[in-house]
Amino acid sequence: MRTRLTWAAYGVLATLAGLGVAHLVAALTVADTSPVLAVGSTVIDLTPTPMKDWAIERFGTKDKTVLVGSVMAGVLVLAGVAGLLARRRTRYGAGLLVVLVAIAAGAVLTRPKASVLDLGPSAVAAVVAVLALVWLAREQTGAPESDAAGGGRRGVLLAIGALSAIAVVGGLGGRLVNKLRLRPEDIDLPDAADPAPALPKGLDDQVPGITEFRTSNDDFYRVDTRLDVPIIDSGDWTLTIDGDVDRKVTLSFDDLLAMPLIERDITLTCVSNSVGGPYVGGARWLGVRLTDVLALAGVGSTADQILSTDVDGMTISTPLALATDGRDAMLAVGMNGEALPREHGFPVRMIVPGLYGFISATKWVTRLTLTTYDDKKAYWTDRGWATDAPIKISTRIDTPKALATVDKGDVVVGGVAWAQERGGIQGVQVSIDGGAWQDANLGPDGGNDYWRQWFYRWDAPSGSHRISARAVAGNGEPQTAVRAEPFPNGASGLHELIVDVA
Repeated sequence: MRTRLTWAAYGVLATLAGLGVAHLVAALTVADTSPVLAVGSTVIDLTPTPMKDWAIERFGTKDKTVLVGSVMAGVLVLAGVAGLLARRRTRYGAGLLVVLVAIAAGAVLTRPKASVLDLGPSAVAAVVAVLALVWLAREQTGAPESDAAGGGRRGVLLAIGALSAIAVVGGLGGRLVNKLRLRPEDIDLPDAADPAPALPKGLDDQVPGITEFRTSNDDFYRVDTRLDVPIIDSGDWTLTIDGDVDRKVTLSFDDLLAMPLIERDITLTCVSNSVGGPYVGGARWLGVRLTDVLALAGVGSTADQILSTDVDGMTISTPLALATDGRDAMLAVGMNGEALPREHGFPVRMIVPGLYGFISATKWVTRLTLTTYDDKKAYWTDRGWATDAPIKISTRIDTPKALATVDKGDVVVGGVAWAQERGGIQGVQVSIDGGAWQDANLGPDGGNDYWRQWFYRWDAPSGSHRISARAVAGNGEPQTAVRAEPFPNGASGLHELIVDVA
């Protein structure tokens, strides 16, 4: 058993050395050509929608970390098998490693816009892993069990040490390079021709535990299908408008910045957000009106959707009628007073207030195609999600937390509510233990497309109690109590939680 474990460990170590060097090579060239990331991205594309929803619900924004960890675990199990095969014949183990890398290479080639040159990291992984396994096998077979001080034994230890260092340096070096490349470009954005009014001071300091009125860039949620973040040079970026248009137009980043910019406070919401979930955030966005950009090309008479495409071919469908109905839809270049972070779509992303992100908020956008739903289907549409998905009126209780224990007497219940494109929030009500609805106090109004903070003072008696909250939009529409899951057009229902009063 000890001998088997030793050979299995050799297979794992050889594989880690190959993957470490490959990850570094990918970081220096194109990040998503890393073999593990390529396989992970392919797994994401092939995963059924219910399983994706389950992963997001269980693991939140850590779902990608769990996915990569699962892929790595599977790879390392097979790598251990390769080591056991090498015990019999080195070429058998090496052959299995080549097969594993070939699968990863196939995954690389299935990615949008892939080319033969993108196989470089996979080729490096194969060469390094095979050479490492051959080296370990040669040293092991030349190391007599009875001679702990023999040259063969020293050779095994030298090989293990060297390959371990290669694996660690390659892996950490790749992460460091990626981190350095993710630093934002130093860009001076023009002032908005149509600036937003000053955002009022929120309840952040008055209600402990309440969500901040403005979400910082670092804290803003990120939900997308990518395992990496595209590294795009604004000087190389272009946007093409084509399809059912009078003329095809291509804009550079400077062209976009030369157009009149608008500034708006807008709350974005992910369709994967469950009732009371975290995938919602409010920020100040700077960009060019989407209608101004479309006007440069001239929209035809047959299109009913804007098919937006990102730098790697990911597509999103946006209903043309909703994107051009007068709401502040934009191609955003700034977020909270600075250029877009790379994680949030640098250099340009779409923002369409009132629509869930999966049909409106394309990051790293490079193409807008005017077409029809009959002719073209986007990534999420092709997986059964809705084509028309306005954000539903919702309220979240931030404080107290579910199952918390609070002191008897004055308890502050607080949170945020949103009703984009419905006149904002007109009111929030709280119910204790299914009793009468009581009006909560509202925080300052950030506008039609921005969320609103609220709080309610409760004279809490001892015992276990259920707290419920509901919102009413500015147009008078109430939040529905009907429960619905995120698929296919967003979750609904009231946020309720249980607390214990000491």
